[in-house]
Amino acid sequence: MGKLKRKGKAGAATNYITRNKALNKLQLTLADFRRLCILKGVYPREPKNKKKANKGSTAPATFYYTKDIQYLAHEPILKKFREHKTFLKKLTKALGKRQLSIAKNLEKNKPVYTLDFIIKERYPTFIDALRDLDDALCLIFLFSTFPSTEKITSEIVTNCQRLSLEFQHYVIHTRSLRKVFLSIKGIYYQAEIKGQQINWLVPYQFSHSVPDDVDFRVMTTFLEFYQTLVGFVNFKLFTDSNLTYPPKLDTLKYEGAAGLNALMVETTKNFVTNSENVENVKDVEDVEDVENNREEEKAQKLESEKRLETLPEKLAEIKVKEITETEDQSYNSTIDAIDVNENIIDDFTEQTSNQNTLQEQDVSSQTQTYTYRDIQLMSDALSEFEKLFSNCIFYLSREVPKYSLEFVIRSFGGLVGWDDIVEIGSPFKENDERITHQIIDRPITKELIPTRVYIQPQWVYDCINAKNLLNTKPYQPGKALPPHLSPFVEYEDGDYVPVNDVELEENEGIGENAEVSDSHQKIKSDIKNESENENDMDEGEDEDENDMDEDEEGEDENDMDEDENDVDEDDKDTSEDEKVLDEDEESEKSDTSDINNEIDEEELIHQKELEAEARGISFSEYQVQMDKNKNRKTKNHNNADSSAHNSKKRNVKEIEEKERKELGMVMMSKKQKKLYAKIQYGKNKKNEKVQNLEKKKRNIMNQKKQKT
Repeated sequence: MGKLKRKGKAGAATNYITRNKALNKLQLTLADFRRLCILKGVYPREPKNKKKANKGSTAPATFYYTKDIQYLAHEPILKKFREHKTFLKKLTKALGKRQLSIAKNLEKNKPVYTLDFIIKERYPTFIDALRDLDDALCLIFLFSTFPSTEKITSEIVTNCQRLSLEFQHYVIHTRSLRKVFLSIKGIYYQAEIKGQQINWLVPYQFSHSVPDDVDFRVMTTFLEFYQTLVGFVNFKLFTDSNLTYPPKLDTLKYEGAAGLNALMVETTKNFVTNSENVENVKDVEDVEDVENNREEEKAQKLESEKRLETLPEKLAEIKVKEITETEDQSYNSTIDAIDVNENIIDDFTEQTSNQNTLQEQDVSSQTQTYTYRDIQLMSDALSEFEKLFSNCIFYLSREVPKYSLEFVIRSFGGLVGWDDIVEIGSPFKENDERITHQIIDRPITKELIPTRVYIQPQWVYDCINAKNLLNTKPYQPGKALPPHLSPFVEYEDGDYVPVNDVELEENEGIGENAEVSDSHQKIKSDIKNESENENDMDEGEDEDENDMDEDEEGEDENDMDEDENDVDEDDKDTSEDEKVLDEDEESEKSDTSDINNEIDEEELIHQKELEAEARGISFSEYQVQMDKNKNRKTKNHNNADSSAHNSKKRNVKEIEEKERKELGMVMMSKKQKKLYAKIQYGKNKKNEKVQNLEKKKRNIMNQKKQKT
């Protein structure tokens, strides 16, 4: 007989503890307990059986792990909470007795605590902190737009603004922005930092009132923790990229609402050299040493660049050596295997299992390997994407969201200017001739400058999501904008994928065709007719050649039959001679008709050339148009042949797939057949939705074409 277990002494009853018992154990108020749990990352849990966890009672209760509560009992921040509680008691007592001198001394000696050790405990590595940065950035950007109230102090707002600007400066410096999306809630951003994708939401900067039904005590405790976290992360990011932290603040620009330009970001090298020149560098020899060090650094950079240029050749040589070594090893291993198999027969199953595992390992290694060229191509594409607006100079009008467009454009290498009424510190004015794009979100009243392009703000965001500079015609001021699609949606097989590239191509085609004159269009139509006649002639010649080939094949076959059957030689010869005579007569007739057609076509071509000269078109332009039409028709002919060949392959594959499905259905059980039928029903419903959306899109496109 084992020991009898008492009720409530093991299992869920001991693993979980209610919130009231936790408060009694820690001797804290509910507000302090919530604050402590938020800072330490302890959250309530839901047991499988609440009745067992609550020791038989069915009363509603919130449960925590007992281990978590024991962990909180030894927390050093509890001591600070208790000291703060005694401080409040003494302060209220002194103010009640009107002992102002004692109250001032108490305020000077107010207990202060930091959350540095908690962040080190919760995030042992820097990548762990980056993974949990999404919520922190969302909350900090939210509080940076709030007005100061009784619950939200001005210190909290200014600190959030400073942290958000520092993070934006790092993203601009490293050009790590990847996606942007304008939604009803705000602007979604995605940045890639240290291989981690970080998403955050920035609200629109509208004047809004703070709601009363929100518990700001909980939000401020989260904000207190996230402020220290983002401060640590910004320090690490700035130091890793050789930037001084914290960046200097220009008070004049900050008071003038300069935004990103209020912070002065400097590299550590420049900062150190300047300070040395001011304080430490006193002699000329020290200055020469500094210059020599700079020259040595430049020489080392040049040497490293040369080594990187020769790196792909060396990698190719190493790969060739590895391939030869693997071939030699495989040859030797096959010889050894043959010798072993001659002696050993009993271990057949073990050998096959080992071979299968080795094959699986080889396949997995092949799928995971990437060549140096693939990595280089990906890095080149990413570097081009990071320089998307490097050749563009933008000017922002007053009605445009400057806080977002400046951050986005500078993140991709572009220059931005704005009106001084909006903010102080614009690098150039509206009259500057270097401006290539002017962003406007209202009807144009001034005269247009021909050297620049006028666009709406959505063009910038759509270019980033498309990773390419799009056509500016659909985004001109006053036009209906194309739909702004979310880049965060991941489409699966069979989903409807909306695309705007077709509309842009159509707009480009309309602009190009409008420039063509009527005379050129007439000549193009004449050339098309001539090329059609030439194609007809070519088809007739091909038929004649095929007939001749068939005659030769027939003659060869008849010669073979003459050697085998000597009896029927005369009859066959007479019949063959008659056939040949008939075919010769037909070929002569076709030749005469071809000659006549060629003469007529030459006369037509001569007439067209004379008409082109009369219209003022040179002979060289006429020949170029003729060559273009011929090349188009040859391409169409080749495409038709390839499509026919592909259709045959598709038919064979479709038949094989149908047979495979039928065999699978035969081997299925009833349950499996029902599940398969449900899956097919869902797929069919999905396809119907996709087809309906495509029909709607076609109707909209047709309506647009009719209007234009």
